Amino acid sequence: MALKWAGAAYLAWLGVRLLLNPRSAFDLAKAGTARDGNWWLRGFLTNLLNPKVGVFYVSFLPQFVPAHVAAGPFIFLLAAIHAVLGVIWFAALIAATSPLKRWLQRAAVVRWLDRLTGVVFLGFGLRLALDRR
Repeated sequence: MALKWAGAAYLAWLGVRLLLNPRSAFDLAKAGTARDGNWWLRGFLTNLLNPKVGVFYVSFLPQFVPAHVAAGPFIFLLAAIHAVLGVIWFAALIAATSPLKRWLQRAAVVRWLDRLTGVVFLGFGLRLALDRR
């Protein structure tokens, strides 16, 4: 119950923060600068240390291993296929949103999206707080 309330409070805090203080501009030129640190390494470590990925692979992939095949190499192959599919998906997403880049970088659009995200976070926090389970 404490974890539920902590999660609801955190979501509400994020939502209120985005509503009251949306970003005024989004400058991609500053992304990845020395001030931000090595963002490739940060992203890699975030994914590597994310326990959900490991739980997914351990719980989901073994059901697809045929009986006569060594489990370790086959699961590694399935994980590699999953990674390649992820790269293809994100490449397609980048290609699809590239024409919208200028529009998405406009300060008014960024503020509007931040406020919309804040409302969504507040809704999730409220729903979590009111959940009876």
